[in-house]
Amino acid sequence: MSKIFEAILAAERWLNGVVWGWPMIIFILGTGILLTIRTRAMQVRKLGESINSTIVPTLKSVGKPHHEDKHAKSVSQFEAFAAAISGTVGTGNIVGVVSAILTGGPGAVFWMWVSAFFGMITNYAENVLGLFYRKKDKDGNFSGGAFYYIKHGLGKGWGWLAYLAAIFCLFAALGMSGVQTNKITQTLSSSIGDTTTVKLIIGGAVALVTALIILGGIQRIGKVASLLVPFMSLLFIVLSLIGVFMNVSAVPMAFKLIFTNIFGFKAMAGGFGGYLFAQVIKKGMARGVFSNEAGLGSSVIAHSASETREPVKQGLWGIFEVFFDTFIICTMTALIFLTTFIKSGQIETFTSTTPDAATSMLAFSTNFGVFGTICFSTILPLFAFTTIMAWSYYGEKAVEFCFAPLKETGKKIAVVVFKLIYLAMIVGAAVIESDILWNISDTANGLMAIPNLIAVVLLSGKVVKITKNYYARKKGEQVEPMLSAYPEQNAEFAADLKEMDGE
Repeated sequence: MSKIFEAILAAERWLNGVVWGWPMIIFILGTGILLTIRTRAMQVRKLGESINSTIVPTLKSVGKPHHEDKHAKSVSQFEAFAAAISGTVGTGNIVGVVSAILTGGPGAVFWMWVSAFFGMITNYAENVLGLFYRKKDKDGNFSGGAFYYIKHGLGKGWGWLAYLAAIFCLFAALGMSGVQTNKITQTLSSSIGDTTTVKLIIGGAVALVTALIILGGIQRIGKVASLLVPFMSLLFIVLSLIGVFMNVSAVPMAFKLIFTNIFGFKAMAGGFGGYLFAQVIKKGMARGVFSNEAGLGSSVIAHSASETREPVKQGLWGIFEVFFDTFIICTMTALIFLTTFIKSGQIETFTSTTPDAATSMLAFSTNFGVFGTICFSTILPLFAFTTIMAWSYYGEKAVEFCFAPLKETGKKIAVVVFKLIYLAMIVGAAVIESDILWNISDTANGLMAIPNLIAVVLLSGKVVKITKNYYARKKGEQVEPMLSAYPEQNAEFAADLKEMDGE
């Protein structure tokens, strides 16, 4: 039995190497470069607008009622963003960044930034397409995602790719929940007791709380995420900034390590060891995509439930989402890790086999003592838990798409079965080895990206047209709004916009 298990693991490692080989790296970067050219570097030109039209007005409107959608069971723009960002801001932002540095060297951080720069416009394109091709069911619920814009955007002959995207999404959801649960368990069990029983209890508790939330659908997920995401993000950023300031003398060396190891080689005498160029890029890109999910076509599933009628408006949330996830959260993780251990000299002792979760916690405990341990033991589980919530919804929508031909009862049964498997995976992942789960999740993410990126490239012209249409209307030009791919829904959305403008 052990030989069979070892053979399966060997096959999975081989598949991971293929999925995250040079073709995938080139495909992800190529898609981002293509979109950057076609939109004239919109992620740079419109970054200010992205911030000013999304998070800034949201912060100003805290406590005020938002526009209620009279025609659909949707969520506010911020709740859709919170649900999406909760799926992206997870253990990949903390443990994943540390893991990338340990296994790929400090240069991996640079490639995270590269993936994020082009990922901002890729995520924008996904959101625009997601909202443009989303469908509304008879109960008023919006459903969207890569499977929808593949099937309805690319047209006949592409249905097989849409179903493939949905199937890969299911595997990615299970893999992502497994990694998050595993890190929650590792973090809490290190303080409570590192035994199988304790881990199973923690896994069971996470599964129970998850079940109570996901039963309420995207509305409940959005509300919970909109409460947890600001709190956990602010706490992490503040602590990281304080930690970096405490080790400010090591900041120049931290950036030097990052930029002098972009192409691999040896990080420093006695520390990290040597890294090949390909390894540095692969670790940085894989962890970058794992963290911000740009190119996977995952977060767009949550964004598609937004009440907004304008695809471009939600697309701007996508730009800010990747910027916030990688350039802020991941960068803070990298800096507190590097500066802390450069100053203490411990960075010289790290190797690729150094435990990532324990080392991440050590960065906080070194700077803040017991208080840091407590905060880390709070922040990481929250980051991980919100990701588990979001991916349960992504998996649910993938199931609904796959079983759409069935009657309503059949679809509901399929969704219930998925949720039960999802919850069982949460419990089981508590006792599975971390490296196995990382590899499985990375592989599933890579497979999920392939059909999505194909669609984004082929529909990039549509993204440009929808974008130009939006800004033309903002300038006062009298053109028919491009709000939905379906004439009746487009007319309905246009009427809604006129009604909102008249209020």
